[in-house]
Amino acid sequence: MPVYLNSVRLRRELPDGSYLRRLGPIRYLMEGNVLAFDRPVTFLVGENGTGKSTLLEGIAVACGFNPEGGSRNFNFSTRATHSALGEYLTPARKRYPRDGFFLRAESFYNVATNIDQMDEEPGLGGRLIDSYGGVSLHSQSHGESFLALVQNRFGGEGLYLLDEPEAALSPSRLLTLMGEMNQLVKADSQFIIATHSPILMAFPGARIYELSESGVRTAKYRETEHYQLTKRFLDDPERMLRYLLGEEG
Repeated sequence: MPVYLNSVRLRRELPDGSYLRRLGPIRYLMEGNVLAFDRPVTFLVGENGTGKSTLLEGIAVACGFNPEGGSRNFNFSTRATHSALGEYLTPARKRYPRDGFFLRAESFYNVATNIDQMDEEPGLGGRLIDSYGGVSLHSQSHGESFLALVQNRFGGEGLYLLDEPEAALSPSRLLTLMGEMNQLVKADSQFIIATHSPILMAFPGARIYELSESGVRTAKYRETEHYQLTKRFLDDPERMLRYLLGEEG
């Protein structure tokens, strides 16, 4: 199945002194490399501070999404905290999606607020919230509102960029999300996801990019630090805790 976003690259040099130049994935692009998205599902994984969310945000902006999240029709701004990376990225596309959404866990509250505000404005016709399940996202738990978005708003034939969706989801809800993703992939959709979840990154056939201070590398699921550390802990949590608490003897 052809993807919508084939790759991204830097189209011009970042300015001297930009903090972006210190991030491993950005230096990888500065060296002339292209980040390819050749599968329906791609994961960006790595330690905190390696640039996963910054890179995903830049990709989203380059593809026409609002930096704080939402569809391409969202243009609200509560605080300008996004980087300028999107202005320097060139997305390569052979076809355009019918649908699309950029989900940011940290600013999803603002998206929900903007939906309620638009529905309160007179003369706009039908209610926008009806496309999200008909119930205000603020009246649901964080996890319920995430799933309501995926189950009701994501319609297929779409490009969906998700930044740490596991932040609001229990393990069982993560499995529900994977099931929804599978149905959407069958409906000709593409996902690019920044995540720390070893459950989520087990999605069959996904491409996993492991980001670090050194740059970007393709990794197999069981090679990722997330998987290996989680497995070691679950295999013997008592021993791991003794070591962490300085009680190993």
